[in-house]
Amino acid sequence: MTTKRFWVGTGWKMNKTFAEAEAYARILQSCDFSPFSNLNIFIVPPFTVLARVADMVKDTPVMVGAQNVHWENSGAYTGEISAPMVRDTGATIAEIGHSERRALFGETDDTVRMKVNAALAAGLRPLVCLGDTAAERDAGASAEAAVRQLKIAFRDVAPERIGHCIVAYEPVWAIGTGGTPATPDQIDDVHRAVRGALVGRYDDAGRDVPVLYGGSVDLSVARSLVPIASVDGLFVGRAAWTAEGLIRIATTFAEMRASLS
Repeated sequence: MTTKRFWVGTGWKMNKTFAEAEAYARILQSCDFSPFSNLNIFIVPPFTVLARVADMVKDTPVMVGAQNVHWENSGAYTGEISAPMVRDTGATIAEIGHSERRALFGETDDTVRMKVNAALAAGLRPLVCLGDTAAERDAGASAEAAVRQLKIAFRDVAPERIGHCIVAYEPVWAIGTGGTPATPDQIDDVHRAVRGALVGRYDDAGRDVPVLYGGSVDLSVARSLVPIASVDGLFVGRAAWTAEGLIRIATTFAEMRASLS
């Protein structure tokens, strides 16, 4: 019987100079990862340092992802980065559909779908972000909003490829400095709905897709989510913008998960 592996990762957003990114990666280079045998750990730096960070951590278990990809492989798209370009840096994950991309840069459910297809075609693992707004939460439509985004994002994904994808539930109202983390019950409700949609579409293959939670995650939130079976991991923000913070949360999550098994 295969032991289920859980995921702990962080996105750096528009933060870190070259020197700061190298300093973070050096700490990961010297980290003892043996306590994390039940975890997949990943970081998502900005494009300016993506290749350097991927190279620095290539001999560690840490996976590296990009914060976005374009849906075309090449062309007249000034300022954009394609999935093959991302793969060429050594990164293996592509974060797609973050609420900030949707709200500030015109990302839509359909462009998310096209980017998922492009990422998979390039051999990247799509990390698809889903999230409800405060209005949708207040209307009791959190799960419906997340499932709608999920169904469109994976509309073209065949059953044999869905296990290569990751989902992160990140409520819009829980992200950023003014965010309030969702309660365990709120998270469980949405994660169960997302899993139900995946299984409904992909049968057993839908059970293999990790469903992570992100949104004002700190040590306290991490501890509260460990016992929830529907949570397959954490997508952490500012609490893991230091390597020590990432390691601290990963250690807590790994130890508590191990104690439950």
